[in-house]
Amino acid sequence: MKSEASENRPLHGLVVVNYGKNQLVEASDGDLHRCVARRGLPQIVCGDEVEWQATGEQTGVIETLLPRRTTLLRADGNKGHRPLATNIDQVIIEAALEPALDYYLIDKYIVAAELANTTPLVVINKSDLIRPEDRERIDRLIAEYRAIGYSALLTSALENTGITEFTERLTDKTSILVGQSGVGKSSLIKRLLPARDIAVGRLSAASGLGKHTTTSTTLYRLPRGGNLIDSPGVRDFHLGEVDRNGLADGFREFQAYLGQCRFNDCRHLSEPGCAINAAVADGKLLDRRMESYRRLLQPEKY
Repeated sequence: MKSEASENRPLHGLVVVNYGKNQLVEASDGDLHRCVARRGLPQIVCGDEVEWQATGEQTGVIETLLPRRTTLLRADGNKGHRPLATNIDQVIIEAALEPALDYYLIDKYIVAAELANTTPLVVINKSDLIRPEDRERIDRLIAEYRAIGYSALLTSALENTGITEFTERLTDKTSILVGQSGVGKSSLIKRLLPARDIAVGRLSAASGLGKHTTTSTTLYRLPRGGNLIDSPGVRDFHLGEVDRNGLADGFREFQAYLGQCRFNDCRHLSEPGCAINAAVADGKLLDRRMESYRRLLQPEKY
């Protein structure tokens, strides 16, 4: 059968792996092609839809970046932002007791998901390692996020706990899996994608870069429909500079109180008449979440 890439015309493609200067593009017929972006295009990342032209058997040039539905951003190291992944519906924030549970990191990812107009899903993995003395803390954390309006699940790749519900949350969506190194992302992905090793081998062969594929943000097709973007584990995640109004919009539970402060330019720090701080004092908002807001608004103080 004649490959779609053999036609000398712009072709539609999906970026499934980004290697910096090179992108692995999946054509409409499912074939993979190693491409470079035409000079002058914005940074191309995993999840981007593009138009490209073939330059060889499995190589090509990205000519056009198609409009993005959503963009998950991270700091670029200079108070700005750069895209991490695009055209996603859901940000899966995976955490675990080992390594130490980082509440602030979870909150940062939730804000990033909110600002990207995507749905956050908090997943506490390695439930098989939760000791009786930790159970109340984990149950409370899950209940807190659910009370705010976020979905939160408890999973164990080892014991297959919560995998059925997790799979259902991914079906027919494009999701990105983020979190600290060591929280068990690879084990969870293997539960979702039994043929992951085969998929990785296929991507590695197409890229010509071998095992480097496993350390790059990568999009996988899910057996029951939808896509899962796996991003490498991190020590930390930085949002970059976000203006006060935008940051407050990233905290869903603040919405009922915004516009009720005494001063229109209230930063919700120590200003008199702040409706949000009053709600925290009354126990209507979590002090822990308020602390995350303050740290994001004034990172230089922490």
